[in-house]
Amino acid sequence: MKTRISFLFLISYFSFLVPLQAQPDRWQQSVKYTMLIDVDTVSNRFTGKQKLVYTNNSPDKLDKIFYHLYWNAFQPNSSMDVRSRELGKIQTNGRPDWDGRVRDRISKLKENEIGYQKIISLKLNGVPQPFSYHETILEVNLTKPILPKTTVQLDMEFEAQVPLQVRRSGRDNPQTGVKYSMSQWYPKLCEYDYEGWHPTPYVAREFYGVWGDFDVTIQIDKTYKLGGTGVLVNANEIGWGYDKPGTELKPTSANKRSWHFKAGNVHDFVWAADPDYRHIVRKMPVTGTMLHVLYNYKPNDAKNDSAWEKVANAAVTVLPFIEKNFGKYPYPQYSFIHGGDGGMEYPMATLISGPSLGTVIHEWMHSWYQMMLGTNESMYAWMDEGFTSFAEDLVSKFYNKRSGLEDYRDALAKTPDNENLKQLIASLPEDHAGAYASYFALAKSGLEEPMTTHADHYNNNFAYSIDAYSKGEVFMEQLGYIAGASVRDKILLEYYRLWRFKHPNANDFIRVAENVSGIKLDWYKEYWINTTKTINYSIDSLWEENGVSKIRLKRIGQMPMPIDLQLTFKDGTTEMHYIPLNLMFGNKANENPAAKFITHEEWRWTHPTYIVESTRKLGELKMAEIDPSKRMADTERKNNLLELNW
Repeated sequence: MKTRISFLFLISYFSFLVPLQAQPDRWQQSVKYTMLIDVDTVSNRFTGKQKLVYTNNSPDKLDKIFYHLYWNAFQPNSSMDVRSRELGKIQTNGRPDWDGRVRDRISKLKENEIGYQKIISLKLNGVPQPFSYHETILEVNLTKPILPKTTVQLDMEFEAQVPLQVRRSGRDNPQTGVKYSMSQWYPKLCEYDYEGWHPTPYVAREFYGVWGDFDVTIQIDKTYKLGGTGVLVNANEIGWGYDKPGTELKPTSANKRSWHFKAGNVHDFVWAADPDYRHIVRKMPVTGTMLHVLYNYKPNDAKNDSAWEKVANAAVTVLPFIEKNFGKYPYPQYSFIHGGDGGMEYPMATLISGPSLGTVIHEWMHSWYQMMLGTNESMYAWMDEGFTSFAEDLVSKFYNKRSGLEDYRDALAKTPDNENLKQLIASLPEDHAGAYASYFALAKSGLEEPMTTHADHYNNNFAYSIDAYSKGEVFMEQLGYIAGASVRDKILLEYYRLWRFKHPNANDFIRVAENVSGIKLDWYKEYWINTTKTINYSIDSLWEENGVSKIRLKRIGQMPMPIDLQLTFKDGTTEMHYIPLNLMFGNKANENPAAKFITHEEWRWTHPTYIVESTRKLGELKMAEIDPSKRMADTERKNNLLELNW
């Protein structure tokens, strides 16, 4: 009975995903991978056969194609190796600026520790094709072009050596004890979109792929246990909790076991393997979504078992909140897999080096802001990492019942005389406090670069990390300040509805935001994303004239913004004076219906000052504050507040 239910569920899953291939607004290429790989766990090598059915939905004739060969980066003197060592010569905050996981480790790899992917043969519709290597990119000059609106079959034989764990993928990581973390493990067709081919070399980051279907069979020593992208379609043959929770790995007389996974409408495929994995299974009560947790067992370590059990239980708790606020999870399963070197997201699975719930939630949220929306991470890292970090903060708050700012307050309680920490806390909003703190540090460091910078071409990792994660997160919370938090939330759901499985870019998001909010927002993208200009507003002066209180505000920073000015009076009442920016051609609605809300004439961005008028007597005024929510990322908040003691 359960076998039949699983089979029908799988069929309905694939049929559900098929209509999503249609792209009315922007054409998408389509792939269908069928792969059989045979792993030798002694030599840490494997051979592979790949059949790739490729549909050219573009209007263009393709004379060549490109593949990613990611593991060729893990060789001495590779671009990744040299780039990391060069960045290591830069000192940022007293530390080498290289990725601490890469450092100079690649340069020290021995012949049996390097990674490689070698192509043995490649045929297009049965005809051998010439190809050439460009380190991590394979260029194929086709003997016959792929015409628009046609489908071809590419057959490849390849071999690979699993590198020692350095970055994301690899083997024998002493930190986790996991044998194989198999990400970026197969020759992967590069993306071709409206901008052309994207044969991005693997230097440090990021990834961009073609959506399609994966049918992957992995033959490996029978003692190994696997998890990965997709549904295990031979669960009855494998057992080990895949057929039903709690079952053991089924015995076999063969030396190797075949694990057969299928996944529909994904743009990558990851798997991991270890003989000592344990498997926790949870099933969502309403949707039936299966949640898997695979972790490396440590004998006599009940604390480790408990931590991974907590991961499974937390996932069940937060998924309804996630789907309500960010959109439905459309796949039948998700796996949290112990492996990799930190946290790294893939379709229907993630590799995580430990059971930290912050990492768990962050990587899972990438299912929305990369696996389903699929922006080009190299060009729009902030739409990937930043939007994910924004979602992570809210999901974590829901689960932990506390905001990020409370962590700073706890730290201050331990060091109550820390004046710098006091000032920092005074500048941070209740939510996303860590992102604002990081952004302020970057803005004042002199190292900031525009967020339009290609992810691999930042001058330093410090700027990239804060731009992509923190400034991208601030972008979203600050959008709530500009348009209203409830409107911003509607924008996110509409963005998900319109653009999932369509590779949106920054302009696509802005257009959704404009349509939902009724506000022009191109200026916001121009200033916040395309430049490093900062926000700084001040209360300049105040006076009374003919019974009218006047407060002059001044823009000191180069980035213009709409302004919330809250006036608090001696009798305890308040007025929120809202000044829209003239570039918006629209207004934010009152976010607090219980408060008095006064909308003023727009502030022209060319004018450095603006005078706000109130009918209340000046002597009644107790305090004036620009942006009391602190969602506007003003780099100098001391001049936002004026307290009167008269």
